Amino acid sequence: MNNRYVVIMAGGRGERFWPQSRLRRPKHLLPIVGDEPMLVQTVNRLDGLVPVENVFVVTNSEQRDAVLGTCPNLLPERVVGEPEGRDTAAAVALSALLVQRENTSAAFAMLPADHVIEDNAGFRAILDSAFEAAETQDLLVTIGIRPTEPATGYGYIQRGEPCGEPGGRTLYNAVRFVEKPDRETAESYVASGDYLWNAGMFVWRSEVILKAIASHAPDLASGINELDDAWTEEASLDEAMQSVYPSLTKISVDFAVMEKADNVAVLESAFDWDDVGEWPAIERHFPADEMGNVFRGAGLALESTGNVTYAEDGHMVALLGVDDLIVVQSPDATLVCRKDMAQGIKELTRKVVEAKDGEKLV
Repeated sequence: MNNRYVVIMAGGRGERFWPQSRLRRPKHLLPIVGDEPMLVQTVNRLDGLVPVENVFVVTNSEQRDAVLGTCPNLLPERVVGEPEGRDTAAAVALSALLVQRENTSAAFAMLPADHVIEDNAGFRAILDSAFEAAETQDLLVTIGIRPTEPATGYGYIQRGEPCGEPGGRTLYNAVRFVEKPDRETAESYVASGDYLWNAGMFVWRSEVILKAIASHAPDLASGINELDDAWTEEASLDEAMQSVYPSLTKISVDFAVMEKADNVAVLESAFDWDDVGEWPAIERHFPADEMGNVFRGAGLALESTGNVTYAEDGHMVALLGVDDLIVVQSPDATLVCRKDMAQGIKELTRKVVEAKDGEKLV
């Protein structure tokens, strides 16, 4: 266990959860689902899998203090703030460097900060098998989720032939990664039984993922080597990152490595999972009234159906004669949106920035 590490990616803004989620108070620092912030739930989920001193969090410099305030049990030196977001491939490369400096032979998991998983024991059991696979073979191991519907908002992984049984669970070769499909394609994926949702969870050894980055994303590998050289006894990691990090290649780890590498394997999850990507998703986790309305915080509805509301600080959201709306209250902004337009909230936040004093609202 002490030879295993976890790196939690916690640098996003959660723009689809505006106006609750902001740059300095993003989705993963909020109790969007559950009674505790989602990052706290993610850290707690690791109890029994790795010791807390083996947990890193990669966030951004503007959120670092908030992360430490939200999770005071984390070691401050394990919470690393990127000076500028460079997408997930850079975060993975940085994480591999962090772990490699601690232990050259260790395996580590890369996990998102904001997923909802109720079956913590099942999650730890799958991760334990993934660690075993990564420790015994030169593999890039990913966790796939058995689809419950032909979702078009997730990427998919096509599994191939079995290639091992770590922890008594079947490990499959990953044939290919595919981006978010249209409805008809998603239906064919689910019907085939060979496709899993891509949950963005990975387990590997530092040397294996760094070798894959060198092979498939040499510009990024060159940049991370430069960062390694700049991080010395005289220059701290923060100082090295300030000078090197903004020039790292900006690309997702799926595009940079996973879709190209031939040593990718996938384990199918045996736990529940929801990435809670936008406001309508909270309907899946809270009871509705007799008209299908879901309230987080104080709310009531009359002659209204299928609405989702979120309010704080005792604020009341009252609905009359409206259907299928999202209404979100915060101290300085209110969102009213049709549920079927929820994916446009991210673009809406950009418009807010362009408005007068908009920077204060994001």
